[in-house]
Amino acid sequence: MSTVGQNTSAVEFNIADLFECVADAVPDRVAAVSGTRRVSYRELDDRSSRLAHVLQEMGAGSRTHVGCYMANSIGHLEAMVACYKLRAVPINVNYRYVDAELAYLFDDADLVGVVHDSAVRDRAARVAGDRFTVDVDDPSYETLLAGAAAVRDLGPRSPDDHYVLYTGGTTGLPKGVVWRQEDIFFGALGGGNPGGPPITTPEAIATSVVDNPAQRLRAFLADAPGPDQFVSLALGPLMHASGQWTALGTLLGGGKVVLYDEPHVDMTHVLDLIERERVNSMNLVGDASARPLLDALASDPARWDTSSLLLLGSGGSILSGDAKTALMDELPTVLAIVEGIGSSESPAQAVAVTTRAGGLSESLTFAAKADTIVVDDDLQPIPSGSGVAGRLATRGRVPLGYYNDDARSARTFVEIDGARWSLPGDMATIDADGTVHLLGRGSMCINTGGEKVYPEEVEAVVKSAPGVADAVVVGVPDPKWGQRVVAIVAGDAPSLDTLQEHCRARLAGYKVPRALFVVDEIARTPAGKADYAWANHVVGRDR
Repeated sequence: MSTVGQNTSAVEFNIADLFECVADAVPDRVAAVSGTRRVSYRELDDRSSRLAHVLQEMGAGSRTHVGCYMANSIGHLEAMVACYKLRAVPINVNYRYVDAELAYLFDDADLVGVVHDSAVRDRAARVAGDRFTVDVDDPSYETLLAGAAAVRDLGPRSPDDHYVLYTGGTTGLPKGVVWRQEDIFFGALGGGNPGGPPITTPEAIATSVVDNPAQRLRAFLADAPGPDQFVSLALGPLMHASGQWTALGTLLGGGKVVLYDEPHVDMTHVLDLIERERVNSMNLVGDASARPLLDALASDPARWDTSSLLLLGSGGSILSGDAKTALMDELPTVLAIVEGIGSSESPAQAVAVTTRAGGLSESLTFAAKADTIVVDDDLQPIPSGSGVAGRLATRGRVPLGYYNDDARSARTFVEIDGARWSLPGDMATIDADGTVHLLGRGSMCINTGGEKVYPEEVEAVVKSAPGVADAVVVGVPDPKWGQRVVAIVAGDAPSLDTLQEHCRARLAGYKVPRALFVVDEIARTPAGKADYAWANHVVGRDR
């Protein structure tokens, strides 16, 4: 995997350098809120610098990988920023994983240590082995920080420093997507001025956050006055791209990020946070978030003041047309709903914007970005307007590749006509006017409530259940979660309850089958692969 980015220039952008510039420009502004805790930019910078020195003493350094194994918290943000300051790489760890899943990720990512919270303390201790561990909830954590220096003496940094995000993707076990920091800053983190044109020099970020705070939503407010400080709610966990990019993008734009602080999403609590913190923008996970939000609003229409809310984003799952209409009706101050096609490998391939003036955007229909095309199996561009389906491809600021996986990197990040392109796997057609019609992933990846589930992984666990001779796993439509996981099994099949109990001991809860079909024999292709067309017919979903 190359360590040289395709977008290098004389002007260099590094996440830690940019964060410190923001902290110096607006030190007393609130940076983050989590539950009853809130920290200013000065405090977050100070504590992260101290933690960076602690991690350095424990063995972390440039290009080493440190696991961030936590729910949303100030401590999670501190750990991420501390790693960037040190030129180490924070690795997102799914706190829903069981021991076997954690052991795989810890080894695959070559973690030298793990920063975790009290909720996963025992599991972290079992799996970490000889790696160092830091518990942000233990009283010793504050002692460690108090005894460390808050000075910025960790050496020069580079735009080529790595940003890594572990993702399930569509092809099996989790894999680390490796970016240059400069590329992810412009590709997914707002470019220093969320809602407006990206900054052109690192120093400009100070001017942006001090002199232009009311224009964070400029593109959607038609130059009307905006809020004094942009406030975003990171509804998704920091262990996922959406939550992480929301948080980092907000911090690098001088805004206030509100972290959702409960283990399970309760939309009454979400609405409490919107009212209390005067939230301007929130990202949803399609209908899986929108419908519970609408239910909460309908249960007590006069309870919450949501007048600060101006923008809704959505990604990771389908947001249906009736849900968008209802959101605009129930949240009268929301000016736009922005949906995107994107992934850890290519954050923004196409967008759809629903506004009050422009009307409702169709589900699964988006406007292609300038550097997005559709290619065929031979990687040749398909002419727009042809109606021929292909894989969406995006060039420009794209990742370097997958961590320690040259074969996968070669399949996803390819050269076409002398340019480097990212092909995460979404299938689509593009009209002559640039309208993208999303068809879905080329593989059988199941998307349930924004979580990605790989059939092969679940099938392996289902097949290990007593009495199961063979199995195939598919996703079927679900009005709340987008899709739900369904198992088709052959043999002396257990009951659904027994199968679920078996799976829960080996898989995260969202991967456990929600329904069970029993057949005499699993149909397979001549090559021995599962026949997913047959499987979809069995569950009543012909396609």
